[in-house]
Amino acid sequence: MRNKALKNSLKKNKLTVGSWVTIPSPNIIELLAQYNFDWLCIDIEHNVFNNESIIYLIRLIQSYDIAALVRVSSNDEVIIKHVMDAGADGVIIPMVNSLEDARAAVDSVYYPPTGKRGVGLSRAQKYGATFLEYQEWLKENAVIIAQIEHHEAIANLEKIIGLDAIDGVLVGPYDLSASMGYPGEFEREDVQEQLKKFQFICDKENFPYGLHIVDPNPNALQSKSNEGYNLIAYGTDFNFLRKGLDDSFERKK
Repeated sequence: MRNKALKNSLKKNKLTVGSWVTIPSPNIIELLAQYNFDWLCIDIEHNVFNNESIIYLIRLIQSYDIAALVRVSSNDEVIIKHVMDAGADGVIIPMVNSLEDARAAVDSVYYPPTGKRGVGLSRAQKYGATFLEYQEWLKENAVIIAQIEHHEAIANLEKIIGLDAIDGVLVGPYDLSASMGYPGEFEREDVQEQLKKFQFICDKENFPYGLHIVDPNPNALQSKSNEGYNLIAYGTDFNFLRKGLDDSFERKK
């Protein structure tokens, strides 16, 4: 906790590159930390982590001066409160489809008057020793990333990014295409139109936006950066492992 670089970079629309942690192992963090990631995100939406592993991995990520984010399993105040009290630098919120969804996320991260988060003393507040300091850090440095994964979210995008406490948006092409009835069919003209609309609105508002490059490819990273994406999730721990195996062995049929 106490990371300041990520929020500042987002405010200035600087490129930040992170990756997804799906395997609850300190070895994974220690390996990823050897590379130039600005942030690492513990993904508890689609993977199994217990509370002890989450707090341990947050602590380990931060020990390398990398921002520790958590993609929560849902836009739920208790889940968000738990990971923030564990000391996460911020959260990635799935399925933010409306201004009301975005407001709910803000309420769960921030104490009154900005939000409605209940006060508890845990690792984030050094178990009560630095509560006032944590309040100040939270106001200036906590990060909330909204995932735009539904065609309704595209329709409401200007309202979502107009909420001051939302720091960036990540488009989810798989879920976006699925919400239109065509899961995984990214190249369809109507899906592409929605993705272009996403970019257009964010560019118009000078708002940081990104996506997940699931299969790590340096050319894709450079291409998306050139297009204007500046909040990029690059690969996942298991995809880096799979790619290494694909380059070394023939896969079993």
